[in-house]
Amino acid sequence: MSATGRSCSAVVESVNRPATLNPGGGPGKVYRHATGKGKGSHVTEVTTAHGEEVMPSVFDVLSRDHQEVKHLLSELESGPAASAGASPEQLAQRKKAAQVLVIEESRHEAAEQMYFWPAVRERLPDGSHLADQAISQEQEGKEVLDKLDQADAGDGQFESLLGEFIAAGRDHIAYEENQVWPKMRAALSKAEADELGSKIEQAKKTAPTRPHPKAPSSPGAQKSTGPAVAAADKARDAATGRGR
Repeated sequence: MSATGRSCSAVVESVNRPATLNPGGGPGKVYRHATGKGKGSHVTEVTTAHGEEVMPSVFDVLSRDHQEVKHLLSELESGPAASAGASPEQLAQRKKAAQVLVIEESRHEAAEQMYFWPAVRERLPDGSHLADQAISQEQEGKEVLDKLDQADAGDGQFESLLGEFIAAGRDHIAYEENQVWPKMRAALSKAEADELGSKIEQAKKTAPTRPHPKAPSSPGAQKSTGPAVAAADKARDAATGRGR
């Protein structure tokens, strides 16, 4: 396998196995997590230099997700495409990496729509405007990801959709981190940020693994129908080996 092929395989494994990250945390903080139950579990542990466990804040949880997605986007952007003569093995790894991207983005956005954006609306004077803009971006992303999830890595449409999402995904992450997070950091106490992080972390465990662009994005709909939709998604994933 080429170096690029190994890199693409490694990024799939890095999201699906226990990992250690430090996404912007202070000195001595260690973040350990695994994504679903077994390979699909999502467990976060934050440990200080003195060894005591502390609750990850909403910004820790979301930052970790963003770092995973940024890494996936970079790997997919630099990976071999069919038009460049990629081998069948390389294309299979490329498809798996795209599936992992869709899974991680689907869980992340569902959890945000259940808890983070409602908190933004409640706590910030311009929260409704910020949340509406973010959810509009996420809806556009869901539509692209839904098509990408169904496309074969050897198709020209796959690369077109991937390029579209890479640009939009980076813009959306920048929007959250630069325009929303600073205001929310100022608005939330540490206890509130920790509680919100815990809610989002728990929500991701029962969040859908597919975009479902036609499903309602309201918090109530996500909370009431999300677990059943997620169960169906995960059953299909297990049957097909999707994302592994």
